[in-house]
Amino acid sequence: MAIRPIRLFGDPILRKPALEVVHFDAELRQLVTDLTDTMLEAPGAGLAAPQIGVGLRVFTWNVEGEVGHLVNPQLSLSDETQDGPEGCLSLPELTYDCLRALSVIATGFNMHGDPVTIDGSGYLARAIQHETDHLDGILFIDRLDDAGRKAAMREIRQSEWFGLEKPTIRVSPHATGGFGR
Repeated sequence: MAIRPIRLFGDPILRKPALEVVHFDAELRQLVTDLTDTMLEAPGAGLAAPQIGVGLRVFTWNVEGEVGHLVNPQLSLSDETQDGPEGCLSLPELTYDCLRALSVIATGFNMHGDPVTIDGSGYLARAIQHETDHLDGILFIDRLDDAGRKAAMREIRQSEWFGLEKPTIRVSPHATGGFGR
């Protein structure tokens, strides 16, 4: 079990698009284990690799007792939408209503390289979209309307955690470890 520090708003890795996984090996399986352990310990409904400092297209989720992961996700979104509360482990104690697709079909791979399809709606669809956004360098506050985004930024600046320490920037060993580009 490896609990990793979660990167907070302001860390540049949260804004950088993650690289596609090309090798499904022991390092990837360890990354999925670390993501899952960290997400469950936090606790959170999902966690993307950039949130623990690894710039790869991998995320985990924990929704309604179902724990899973997806590598290299591709999403197909419904036209129907849902508007509801959303938070993020990289933005502690911040919750705002965010508009998302009501349902999603997510395709990708598991940690062994086997094809996976997840058909989700409601909260699972929200979590999958949120985590996939992380892989594209997008935070949920980017999806808020102007007034919501301004309120969120004001709340972030006033939070106890914002600006206490400078983000630690490390080069991921995975980028040169065989499955990053």
